[in-house]
Amino acid sequence: MILDYIKYFFKAKDEHSLHSPFVFEFYTQVLKDKTHSTEYDEIENLRKQLLSDKRILHIKDFGAGAKTNKNIQRTVKDIARKSLKNPSLAQFFFRIVKNYQYKNIIDLGTSLGLTTAYLGKSDKNIKVYSFEGCDETAKIAHENLDKLALKNIEIIVGNIDKTLPEKLNKTAQLDFVFFDANHRYEPTIGYFQQCLAKAHDESCFVFDDIYWSEEMKQAWQTIQNHESVSISIDLFWVGIVFFRKKQPKQHFVLKF
Repeated sequence: MILDYIKYFFKAKDEHSLHSPFVFEFYTQVLKDKTHSTEYDEIENLRKQLLSDKRILHIKDFGAGAKTNKNIQRTVKDIARKSLKNPSLAQFFFRIVKNYQYKNIIDLGTSLGLTTAYLGKSDKNIKVYSFEGCDETAKIAHENLDKLALKNIEIIVGNIDKTLPEKLNKTAQLDFVFFDANHRYEPTIGYFQQCLAKAHDESCFVFDDIYWSEEMKQAWQTIQNHESVSISIDLFWVGIVFFRKKQPKQHFVLKF
């Protein structure tokens, strides 16, 4: 992964190399927007509490994390330290949803609910469906969302292989999807293809940890090469795709 980052570092460009008006606006007005939002403060205060929470959870992991961390007992603070998205990424997702006024959101991988909270905080009128495999983790996420008074988020607990198709069958379209559930090739591609059936011209899909493993690197290559994807953006920590049919297919490696 270190070598991957070194390669990314030397490839990554900034706004001065962008000739696509859409990507230039996305980069300068969304990605690089450093405006502080008051919605951030309450969530980050909650993060501090979680980082000192010594409660022990019995973890049920359906994803690739089960291979790297076989300890089925973990403290909340350990999960907060190792699994939560850092504030800059979560706040970036907040800005994407807010800027493009997305309404129908899917979050694959709730964890303790902080990134989910950022999505929900972007607009009280949107609906976020967040999927979590572990019931004890989901319970803590529910507590956190209650503390933040977020009523526009529904956590769906269970194996995503079963719960996602059930939800998509009842969903007309998807505006924004964050894929952070199972960091293996086949599940990632499977979830992508299922959600793709509900995507539209303005949809945005974000994939976490695209350099986490060889399988994730392969999955990211498959996704960015897919015929439905017109714009793909490599930010190292995440990969982002858009489906704007009128735009030529382009791939960007950009500084985060």
